Amino acid sequence: MGSRHAPPADTPGSPPVPEPTYAERARTLAHVGRVGTLATLSRRHPGHPFASVMPYALDGAGRPLFLISSMAMHTQNLQADPRASLLVTQPGSGPQREEARDPLARARLTLMGQACVVPPGEASAARAAYLARHSRAAYWADFDDFGFWRLELTDLYFVGGFAAMDWVSAADYVAAAPDPLAAAADGITEHMNRDHADALVAYARFYAGEEADAATMVAVDRLGFKLRLRRGERLASVRIAFPREVRTAGETREVLIEMGRRARGEAPAR
Repeated sequence: MGSRHAPPADTPGSPPVPEPTYAERARTLAHVGRVGTLATLSRRHPGHPFASVMPYALDGAGRPLFLISSMAMHTQNLQADPRASLLVTQPGSGPQREEARDPLARARLTLMGQACVVPPGEASAARAAYLARHSRAAYWADFDDFGFWRLELTDLYFVGGFAAMDWVSAADYVAAAPDPLAAAADGITEHMNRDHADALVAYARFYAGEEADAATMVAVDRLGFKLRLRRGERLASVRIAFPREVRTAGETREVLIEMGRRARGEAPAR
């Protein structure tokens, strides 16, 4: 039996629900990722894209750092032509989330630029940032044929899911910061989906005017959260704003409890 995806049901004339900018969402996705797909230009087949699995870390400006061997084909490609792109996708989701079943509903980011060897004066900082993300790389980081490279960004393209995509300038990306809930988001969504499924349905009804048979929290950030709703065969997505900005898992819990009490018509706790 078929189903369809429906956009959020915003109330006509109501202001849009606040959410992070694409630049912030791009910076957050790059921050939480650890492995991407590096596309270089083939030296063996001129002009042909050559894709490689590529662990990466970020420097303080959000630029991807790579630890690569001079013997690797992608390194040889970069030595001939430094143009490259790194594709980063939203990390794997829990089994309850729609994104786990539909990869096109998951966020992804393409970072475009030119790759270069990290200058000697910055190599120590690059090494520390990379090994903080990939500690096992310490075993080969000092091999003579390995070196740290950096992708100097020229442009980025962010896709946040269905009907949510746009170019992000390198300047906007560098100026943005990862969402403060980035590290806690998976734990928050898993907890809400596992232990508070009834509250999610109540949020959808009270704050978005959407009746649902079931609701799944698929994303959360400092400004609000996104629900995937099911009513019969109809699937819809809706974003709900927090009444105030949150920056920690504890603050998120407090706000969600307050919102749940209001949705159920309960008096605030004293």
